[in-house]
Amino acid sequence: MTTATTPQAFWLAGRPATGAHTLEVTSPWDGRTVGAVSVPTAEQVQEAVAAAEAVATEFAATPAHVRAAALDHVCDRLAERAEEIARLISAENGKPLKWARVEVNRCRSVFRWAADEARRFNGGAAQRLDTDAGGVGRLALTRRFPYGPVLGIAPFNFPLNLCAHKVAPALAAGAPILLKPAPATPLSGLLIGELLAGTDLPAGSWSVLPVPNEDMPGLVQDERIPVISFTGSAPVGWSILDSAPRKRVTLELGGNGAALVLADYSSEADLDWAAQRIAAFSNYQGGQSCISVQRVIADDSVHDRLLPKLIAAVEALGTGDPSDEATDVGPLVSEDAARRVESWVEEATRAGAKVLTGGTRDGATYAPTVLEGVPADTQIGREEVFGPVMSVTRVTGEEEAFAVANDSRYGLQAGVFTHDVQAAFRAHRALEVGGVIIGDVPSYRADQMPYGGVKDSGVGREGVRFAMEDYTYERVMVLTGLDL
Repeated sequence: MTTATTPQAFWLAGRPATGAHTLEVTSPWDGRTVGAVSVPTAEQVQEAVAAAEAVATEFAATPAHVRAAALDHVCDRLAERAEEIARLISAENGKPLKWARVEVNRCRSVFRWAADEARRFNGGAAQRLDTDAGGVGRLALTRRFPYGPVLGIAPFNFPLNLCAHKVAPALAAGAPILLKPAPATPLSGLLIGELLAGTDLPAGSWSVLPVPNEDMPGLVQDERIPVISFTGSAPVGWSILDSAPRKRVTLELGGNGAALVLADYSSEADLDWAAQRIAAFSNYQGGQSCISVQRVIADDSVHDRLLPKLIAAVEALGTGDPSDEATDVGPLVSEDAARRVESWVEEATRAGAKVLTGGTRDGATYAPTVLEGVPADTQIGREEVFGPVMSVTRVTGEEEAFAVANDSRYGLQAGVFTHDVQAAFRAHRALEVGGVIIGDVPSYRADQMPYGGVKDSGVGREGVRFAMEDYTYERVMVLTGLDL
């Protein structure tokens, strides 16, 4: 692990390098310096891009077993160093240690799935063409090939696993990757580089560049990088797409996830389960997850029994030092982030919302908060709070529940608590989101499944195979003169 006095090198075309400046990384919990990283110069960034472009053709032709072995290597090293890496995540991000361990395990899963997909992915399909007279003796064979180098821009909230979701699919598909970790949390992304350095991948096929956000426009518009994969805020994501309209751009831009509790989900055991899951996943990662529960939409018939259970479950969560094994909810990424959440709650209460529990701030930590009566035109009513805050809304019937859930410019995932399989299919059809989770919160994600949204939640899909499809295109070959 890096120290404050020894800046950690970044990774330029597969080798360690240092630049002219240093970035300090501080803990959101207590402000201590937990590391320092060397920042690439503009010339070094250009060198990394040139190396990626130069190796693209060679890397696309690399045998699948070579790419798979490299990805397996990273997976194995993550397992060997899991506790060390979890503590690194917790230190730079403020994530409670229990959730940091989950993130390491998920990252291992991403690299394991990528190794498997590298072995079987080619998008190949054979199509006979003699369905028309002019196609007699002809066969079409389709395969997928990389567009070229990928620029992966990762956020701070999952500093290891969301870097993995950029790196692993690109390498599995044979596309060079230029990874830009978030400035607040670069250490985890650089650690992935450290693990990749132990592989046999060709030089230039990967770089990890902790460059400042203000230096990104030039990279985004560089014609040598045909693919951009961005996870972050909607304004930044759409500005990237607008500035590079001819590129393949995938955007995961967040949401304000709804958990719907329908009328049939009515036993005490049902409501206990729903309350515990909603409380946990409104507040895990300090609420700094795109699919955390922000809105609870409860049918009138269960609302009055669910609400006290929700409040009790939220108040039972342990808040404090992220290195403490008992901590469920740690700080936000910065005190400024906590102040923003505080200001949004204050705005909602001035507009008529009621704080049922929480609503206080201590430095970068904001207390897990439950609100009711939040007006739709407030920040919390219409935007992504990205903090440990949920609002509870009473509705009458399934149709109104779906309408309230859809009354949002975001559409990432929704959770629907129901036992009715017909209601589940109606929800799947009606809810304007990229994923519908039945019987649980919207926060469930398996890293191999398609993940992404609609509306202001973005375009494209993560999930290893689905990202690989976004990074590649189909090329058809027609064989002629065959005796089929």
